[in-house]
Amino acid sequence: MSSAKNLIFHIRPGGSLKGTLRVPGDKSISHRSIMLGSLAEGTTHISGFLEGDDSLATLRAFRAMGVEISGPVDGNVAIQGVGMHGLKLPTGPLDLGNSGTSMRLLAGLLAGQGLKLTLIGDRSLSSRPMRRVTDPLRSMGAQVETTEQGTAPLTIYPVDHLNGIDYPLPVASAQIKSCLLLAGLYATGETRITEPAPTRDHTERMLSGFGYPVQRSGATAALQGGGKLTACDIDIPADISSAAFFMVGASIAPGSDVLLQHVGINPTRDGVINILRLMGADIEVLNQRDVGGEPVADLRVRSADLHGIRIPEDQVPLAIDEFPALFIAAACARGETLLTGAEELRVKESDRIQVMADGLAAVGVEAMPTPGGIVIQGGRIGGGRINSHGDHRIAMAFAMAALRSEGEILIDDCSNVNTSFPGFVALASGAGLDIEQSEEN
Repeated sequence: MSSAKNLIFHIRPGGSLKGTLRVPGDKSISHRSIMLGSLAEGTTHISGFLEGDDSLATLRAFRAMGVEISGPVDGNVAIQGVGMHGLKLPTGPLDLGNSGTSMRLLAGLLAGQGLKLTLIGDRSLSSRPMRRVTDPLRSMGAQVETTEQGTAPLTIYPVDHLNGIDYPLPVASAQIKSCLLLAGLYATGETRITEPAPTRDHTERMLSGFGYPVQRSGATAALQGGGKLTACDIDIPADISSAAFFMVGASIAPGSDVLLQHVGINPTRDGVINILRLMGADIEVLNQRDVGGEPVADLRVRSADLHGIRIPEDQVPLAIDEFPALFIAAACARGETLLTGAEELRVKESDRIQVMADGLAAVGVEAMPTPGGIVIQGGRIGGGRINSHGDHRIAMAFAMAALRSEGEILIDDCSNVNTSFPGFVALASGAGLDIEQSEEN
């Protein structure tokens, strides 16, 4: 939990979602825009930047390393790039708060900087596995220390040089892939990363946008070390992970009709749309366009009669952050929904499989967790009190569940909603969710 006080969401049952909404900017792209803009030559201008705690942790880290960054003001940021080797030694550890993306990507980007750096985070981040990035970084010649448990703090030591590697990812993870590609910028020779299943490709797209060639062939992304980045302008689309809560809410609440504007529909991130459609959701993709190398569209979502499905495993990496919301859709669907192949959910901000199963049980939904997934029996949702365990996506998912609940839902430990979705309560309330928040000591 990021505050000494317990922030509680109170949501009264029923209602519907209506209106035209724009959720905040994409968190993954916001992180990467700061990282690459800082290392570019020239001034990078960003619009649509997510002013959430996680993205701001990345921004503060680069300020601490001597990068001049103006903003954010209404989502606008200007970065005076220092070039590939212009970062300076900060005065203390880089505190990345709750952001796993910041820590894992920075571990790679900073491994070849020639600086001794320490990366720290909050209690949740300090419990997440980091050997998945530090082990392959060491095989490139990096010197990175973790705790005995393989967790943060991470200490990065200067090394003479890094070597490119040909690395098959043991799990489908965009964070590991991006970490190693960013380290590869500073490596001798070629770095090749092969995925077992597609994951989000924002790093590859943005590197290309900054003029750094990335070769993509099937499941492999590769680049040569020793190049440079050239500043550019970036318009960040609305985050599909944040839009997912309203997609589910509108699907499950009778009489709902929402238009979600300027949503990123990158094909490595669109699993939530595909899965909801398989469940019978009414989702219309409108005004498709390309913005700065990223596909964007407006999504019209209307209420629908959902049914349970066996979620295709090839969609799991494409919707990995959206499963808390999808579990709520499953709880409101007719019949059984089965998820497999999602072990990664157990090492997010919380163990999302167990925490969601516990929360569903608390509101009367039958949910059986498995090592790599869950079985959910759809039906009625009662009222109850949920412990979100400080996980922003758990909190927002159960907020939407109240649209179909029979009683009030209270959700504890909601402060971290600001990591990805500042203004969630106001936007959801304006769309028709009967939600308020309060604090307890």
